[in-house]
Amino acid sequence: MKIMSPHTEAREILLQLASAIQQLSKDEYKEKIPLLSHSSIGEHTRHIIELFQQLFHGYNTGVVNYDERERNVLLQESIDFAVENIASIVINLCREDKNLEVATLYADEANGIASNYFRELIYNIEHCIHHQAIIKIGMTILGKDGISENFGVAKSTIAYKKQCVQ
Repeated sequence: MKIMSPHTEAREILLQLASAIQQLSKDEYKEKIPLLSHSSIGEHTRHIIELFQQLFHGYNTGVVNYDERERNVLLQESIDFAVENIASIVINLCREDKNLEVATLYADEANGIASNYFRELIYNIEHCIHHQAIIKIGMTILGKDGISENFGVAKSTIAYKKQCVQ
């Protein structure tokens, strides 16, 4: 099996995210939306950003721990700050693959799982797409209709839909 580099895919979805949130006002970005369990688009954006940041931190230390996110409120309140952080992530995506350990807390005890950078980057891509789907619902509720129909849709679903049309 050919090992692919997911850098380009991650870059594309992150740029889609930046473009989407820039369509919002500051108040819309921070608005708690009842249908989203009273979370905001900003909170979902912060969550996406912080998982990528944890991956980069773990790349440097050898251990990725997504549970230790900073939960920086400024990311969920400031579109400009979020976009700056997304740009920083995009700039730093291209790294060599290497083995990593993913540390997590399940059943109230620490666990470590062997992984690698490319695997975790793919996880972050899929995680981002999942939250983009939620963000898209929030943006629709806010009356924003300038979002791509493929925003928040998995690549496999896009490919399947194209196949069905043919």
